[in-house]
Amino acid sequence: MAGTIIITGANSSLAIPAVVYLLTNYPDYTVILTVRDDSTNDINTGRLRRAIEPFADALLSIRQLDLARLSAVHEFAALISADILAKKLPPLAALVCNAYYWNLKQGTQMTEDGYEKSFQVSHLAHVVLTLRLLGSSGPQGARIVLFSSDAHMPGKNGLEKYPPALPDDLELLVKPTADDPPDDFGHGFQRYANSKLAIVSWMYALNHQLLKDPRFSKTTAVAINPGNLPDSRALRVNTPSWLYYMSFLIRVLRALLHYFVDPTMRTAAMAGVDVIDLATNKAHSGERGYFTLLKKDVSSPESQDQTKQQRLWEKSLVWTGISSQDTVVRTVYD
Repeated sequence: MAGTIIITGANSSLAIPAVVYLLTNYPDYTVILTVRDDSTNDINTGRLRRAIEPFADALLSIRQLDLARLSAVHEFAALISADILAKKLPPLAALVCNAYYWNLKQGTQMTEDGYEKSFQVSHLAHVVLTLRLLGSSGPQGARIVLFSSDAHMPGKNGLEKYPPALPDDLELLVKPTADDPPDDFGHGFQRYANSKLAIVSWMYALNHQLLKDPRFSKTTAVAINPGNLPDSRALRVNTPSWLYYMSFLIRVLRALLHYFVDPTMRTAAMAGVDVIDLATNKAHSGERGYFTLLKKDVSSPESQDQTKQQRLWEKSLVWTGISSQDTVVRTVYD
């Protein structure tokens, strides 16, 4: 068997076609698909189940995982590690950190862990999975695929009202102050963009740590901006009505907008292909860093600030409760 690939948020607009592409073109992998709600009542998980029905012989499972509960993420990672150790699952080959959260029509949303929800679901939960599972990779290493966005670059995304930034007091990322001025959309998008900036910055820190350990010479982390996806249901979930309706217009005009306004605008299915090719190392095998679509790219200047990378690495360990006993990755940053 080629190894285990884990995909979070597997019932999303991007992930469902990505899973189909994975099962069609790379059938030797064991695939674990995580969703927040695995019940038959969830419409999107139902779509995922229908999409994988033709692959009755595939080595796959759908697992419930709520990334807004860090204790559940720790428990899930421990279970997967134990199954790999017991040879119930093959070694980890890739972790696709697709899940995210945003809310552009309400104020700050907090998790039961006491952290801002966009930041926890998009970044912190994937920190836990990555650091706890890398010790379960095989001799060929693993590929960690993190998801960013052009929103992590100030002034790049048309929905931006307040630029993303890693504040001097990093605690503000997980426990922000009251929005000033009150603006659910503007500050909600900024929180989303901040999480994407943190993901890129942390990706560099992770690679820094991996390169210091010969055991991880074949393990690589990448952060991908998959493009702007007008057919993604993200534009219609936790968004104001004007964006909900505008998303349908953008879908109609996608081809024109792609050629004349935004060359990264494409379908979620197209993005899913790139994500899987990165995860399986078909694309850019052995490479690390930031990608726009499948092109190696330059991330924002702030994400490349090595001092901020180190500070974010150290704070992420504190926020997630990860110690040297929980991971084989170096936790001390030097």
